[in-house]
Amino acid sequence: MAKIGVFVGTVYGGAEEVAEAVVSHLAESGHQVELYLDPTLEEFLAYQQDLALVVSSTTGQGEIPDNLLPLYQSLNDTFPLMPNLRYGVIALGDSSYGEERFCGGGRQFDELLRELQAKPLAERLDVDACVNFDALEVAMPWLVSWTKLADAA
Repeated sequence: MAKIGVFVGTVYGGAEEVAEAVVSHLAESGHQVELYLDPTLEEFLAYQQDLALVVSSTTGQGEIPDNLLPLYQSLNDTFPLMPNLRYGVIALGDSSYGEERFCGGGRQFDELLRELQAKPLAERLDVDACVNFDALEVAMPWLVSWTKLADAA
């Protein structure tokens, strides 16, 4: 089974709730999984030969939450190429803030990981709070598919 780091960006706790459900599912599936609520560059780089899953909400301006921003900035500043990292992103947002801001936190992280040559296991999941009050209703089916891809990787 895979070694998976789950890296969370949260403002009001919604992304953390999704991430905790993700960790439970992955652990029940037999994976070695760790949750990071205030992730550091060193913790993230420890997974560059494994799998990383970013679960991020978005601030009202389409930005990365404060607890995840230092990791994003460190990755952007040091720019460590990670061609062996396989990853996924669950982006939480609210489309009423506009197209440019919608799921901006997760979108920015996904774009940076692609620039760092990491390989997505699946397309980013964008969860719209205007459509899905309970993000887990959308996230869990996506996670089941992502976990199958992780098992095969």
